[in-house]
Amino acid sequence: MKGLILSGGLGSRLRPITHTRSKQLIPIANKPVLFYAIDALLQAGICEIGIVVGDTGREIKKAVGKAYGRGAGITYIRQSRPLGIAHAIRISEDFIGKSRFVVFLGDNLINGSLFPYADSFQSSGADAMVLLAKVPDPTLFGVAIMKKGKVIGLVEKPKRPPSNYALAGIYFFSSGIFKAVKSIGLSKRGEYEITDSIQYLMDTGRHVISRKISGWWKDTGKIEDLLEANKLILDGTVRKIEGEIDEKSKISGSVRIDGARVVNSVIKGPSVIGRGSSIINSEIQPYTSIGPGCVIEGSSIGYSIVMARSSITGITSGLGHCLIGEEAEVKFRSGKTPYSSLHLGDCSRVSL
Repeated sequence: MKGLILSGGLGSRLRPITHTRSKQLIPIANKPVLFYAIDALLQAGICEIGIVVGDTGREIKKAVGKAYGRGAGITYIRQSRPLGIAHAIRISEDFIGKSRFVVFLGDNLINGSLFPYADSFQSSGADAMVLLAKVPDPTLFGVAIMKKGKVIGLVEKPKRPPSNYALAGIYFFSSGIFKAVKSIGLSKRGEYEITDSIQYLMDTGRHVISRKISGWWKDTGKIEDLLEANKLILDGTVRKIEGEIDEKSKISGSVRIDGARVVNSVIKGPSVIGRGSSIINSEIQPYTSIGPGCVIEGSSIGYSIVMARSSITGITSGLGHCLIGEEAEVKFRSGKTPYSSLHLGDCSRVSL
């Protein structure tokens, strides 16, 4: 079985951070979202992986090559425009060939192993298998039409959802999907929809099955979803303290410190502090990821993602629900600083 990760798309709902970087490389618990998908495939024994990339392809290739090595068995497939999942599959036919394969959206996270689902698909002999997740607002996703527990149809982002089971961004296919993706037209959204392609398989008598995800699943397409995903991943943090921690500092809970310096500070887990960072006279509240090379001084922050080489200085009133890009700077200017929630792109400068 081969793997296909989709890492194109513009990430417009995550601006300003995606003005300067791929949305799939935004870190969750100090690890790019895309790497969770790669690891999930590798851990399931799927070693031949294709990554569909768009305008940020060079950035993705550099990051993946640095983390996994150039000989990691990864093929990059260029998508000239973000025309939908079905289009991305269509242009990957040469890479897939006649193999059965799994499609994994590069900005999605799943709890637990992919192996049981891959094994189930292989043994089923089905032409397609979709993973389903129960969601509170199905209008944001492709949705399954269910009858007696089975999927009988699919609809993309319906105004009146027929169920609350969303397509979870992970699909298994035989090579028969290529006829389907070539047989559909553009949707009203201007994309070649994967829901239309799978519906084509069902309408032409091909065997399509579904499995419900047993753990959590997260689409990180919006800032609040990124922060929630960060929380979910940090819940699994194993306490590990490496670095210079002075006697005045207090560290409690599941905290991972990867070679940082902590001076007269409080760090509450679950949280992670990246290598080379300095936490000075500050308080790090739960569910916070501080990237490598950051400086947090005289400040309090919680439930946030702070990316590499950023600094936060003098914000004693507290920051929360923040997404702060690389090499950003947040500092106290004058007067009283209210509790703030900031969404900053790379290299931003803010005075409060």
